[in-house]
Amino acid sequence: MMEAGIAVAIVGATLLGVAAGRWPGIRADRAAICLIGTAALLASGVLTLEQAFEGIDLATITLLFSMMVLNSRLQLAGGFGLVSQWLVRVVRGPRTLLAAIIGLAGVLAALLVNDTAVLMLTPMTLDLTRRLQRHAVPYLVGLATAANVGSVATFTGNPQNMLIGNASGLTYAGFTATLAPVALLGLVICWAVIIVLWRDEFRATRFIMPEPARSIVLPRELRKVALITTALGVAFWAGVPIATAAFIAAGALLFTRRLNPVRTYRLIDWNVLVFFCGLFVVIHALEVTRVTEHIVRLLEPLTRHGLVAFGVIVAVISNLISNVPAVMIFLDVVPALDNPTRGWHVLAAAATLAGNLTLLGSVANLIVAEIAARHGVTLSFRAYLRAGLPITVLTLASALLWL
Repeated sequence: MMEAGIAVAIVGATLLGVAAGRWPGIRADRAAICLIGTAALLASGVLTLEQAFEGIDLATITLLFSMMVLNSRLQLAGGFGLVSQWLVRVVRGPRTLLAAIIGLAGVLAALLVNDTAVLMLTPMTLDLTRRLQRHAVPYLVGLATAANVGSVATFTGNPQNMLIGNASGLTYAGFTATLAPVALLGLVICWAVIIVLWRDEFRATRFIMPEPARSIVLPRELRKVALITTALGVAFWAGVPIATAAFIAAGALLFTRRLNPVRTYRLIDWNVLVFFCGLFVVIHALEVTRVTEHIVRLLEPLTRHGLVAFGVIVAVISNLISNVPAVMIFLDVVPALDNPTRGWHVLAAAATLAGNLTLLGSVANLIVAEIAARHGVTLSFRAYLRAGLPITVLTLASALLWL
């Protein structure tokens, strides 16, 4: 009982720090907070080092790493520059620019993970809005919310879906077929809400797009990335284990004579990988001390009221402790539902869409805000909430009705 109490105190403090992004008076980001929490669990005797290692979901970490390798090779090959040039050619007004950013964010998030999608597109969005002399905030909000919404469509869209993919036994194709309509409708909702809230920015006007900035493109490398990415998509749909397929693709991308692998390593977000390793260990402490069993028993009566009630509960808890820890807890709840297959779909949709409520709700949101700040643009908590609240309510309601 004492071990359980210590575990709850340490895990609670860690998750509060993760939700807020910091601890008062201490210079620590989310990754450091999780590592400090892990160290405290080891020091207190709640976990042994072997138990800590057992708690790390290596399949999810492997998948995250592999998708980051793909993202970095695409960037080095000049893929992002080509995307920017395409935008300059096709958009002629603020509404179409917003639609293009939202569409790109949704598609790339579904294919390459929402965090990596915003890492790609935030600098490009800031550059375009600066050169067009537009107000950057609504476009950044559109980018962040669309990346979260688009990521709901696939197992590879976000870390919580990766967890569900590894735990559920569902097929990649079946999961996508069920949740892709939720993502598509959600992207339309994002566009419409932002248009309404920032009416002055999106009045029916046209603007002359500037010449795109020149970028270095490596055609052979870009073709290789495109070919391997296509093969990876086929493997996903064919039912190959997603972590295995992604890691093989990453290895194939690194097999090259042209690009120094060090350049790839520099573009990998090691901080995110460390964060998730620490978070896995922290949540595992609740399983070792059997706290998770008590949480499951407490939640079980609530889950009997149907999948809509279950989805609302998931959304609320996701906003209290962040969506990834919430999904880790509910992994043991879903198999006990009357319809576990549909329960996995509701868990994925509710946890992901709930991340749009506030700026702190998703790591992707924070990535957008931090990159913007480095470019002198402030995306405040209040400005984000202005759009995040209606987008979350509308997308979550439509998802639960669909499911």
